[in-house]
Amino acid sequence: MESSSEMVAFPLLRTPIESNYRACTIPYRFPSDNPRKPTPTELNWIDLFLNSVPSFKKRAESDVTVADASVKAEKFALRYTEILEDFKKDPESHGGPPDCIHLCRIREQILRELGFRDIFKKVKDEENAKAISLFEDVVCLNDAIEDEGKRLENLVRGIFAGNIFDLGSAQLAEVFSRDGMSFLASCQNLVPRPWVIDDLDAFKLKWGRKSWKKAVIFVDNSGADIILGILPFARELLRRGTQVVLAANDLPSINDVTYPELIEIISKLKDESGQLMGVDTSNLLIANSGNDLPVIDLTRISQELAYLSSDADLVILEGMGRGIETNLYAQFKCDSLKIGMVKHQEVAQFLGGRLYDCVFKYNEVLG
Repeated sequence: MESSSEMVAFPLLRTPIESNYRACTIPYRFPSDNPRKPTPTELNWIDLFLNSVPSFKKRAESDVTVADASVKAEKFALRYTEILEDFKKDPESHGGPPDCIHLCRIREQILRELGFRDIFKKVKDEENAKAISLFEDVVCLNDAIEDEGKRLENLVRGIFAGNIFDLGSAQLAEVFSRDGMSFLASCQNLVPRPWVIDDLDAFKLKWGRKSWKKAVIFVDNSGADIILGILPFARELLRRGTQVVLAANDLPSINDVTYPELIEIISKLKDESGQLMGVDTSNLLIANSGNDLPVIDLTRISQELAYLSSDADLVILEGMGRGIETNLYAQFKCDSLKIGMVKHQEVAQFLGGRLYDCVFKYNEVLG
């Protein structure tokens, strides 16, 4: 179901929004560029989306909920490829010029028009079940760390390790289908600090001195990302007295967790008294962000999320799509954290870092 209510701007964006906010982080073109000629950046990104077509086609072919899935998957691949090739000839075709939001939106529209609602459903369910079985161990390991700063760093490393499970990245989709991924090994094998953007020490200092009243976390992928990365971190915030709002997608997109899936995951993790491994969850809220893409434009969110967020004093955007490819430079009226792993060579290049580097960008608003 599409969200029927009107979309609104995220209330914590710095105003005036028109001059302070641009959703896409990487400029594909500048006003001085020829509107009829693709820029080198546009060509690079169009190729990145082209390279992901085979893995999307493969997922679509195996969608048992769609009749003639293989025929329709072939149609998807041909139609999307054709549109991407059109952009190479004329960036203004198909409502362009292209940016990461536009290219994601066209891909999702074609899939939905052909009847594909959730081509990653099977792998999401498998990964969620696997991660749920590991949740207790991961939380116990965190709780055993007595030093608050070290425990925070361990939780942050868990977010990065979980964020590797991303089937929107062609290379990772391949690694994943071949080897699967071990969460604890991923935690240990992160690129060494300092990361390409590394404000962890500043955040640690703040963590030691300050407790936020309410945090809104825009969550990313299913499986290890949400269950072993974000939820242990959210539980720690709850334990410290912070109210936590988890904002998840309205509709399926790649392997991102959706609002209904997140409600189900949390109900499976809670014990009979409604606790999350001994921590009260009455201050944990799940919100439908109204979003239907793996990236997010914060001028278009659900009214429900806007209402729940208006008095928050910490905003967290997690994952490459929401916190790096979009919103890395978004300015808020309150403290903010952008956290994610760099999983495309093009993003690594733009940031001047390495592939699988980490971004931990903390901005404090002095009030």
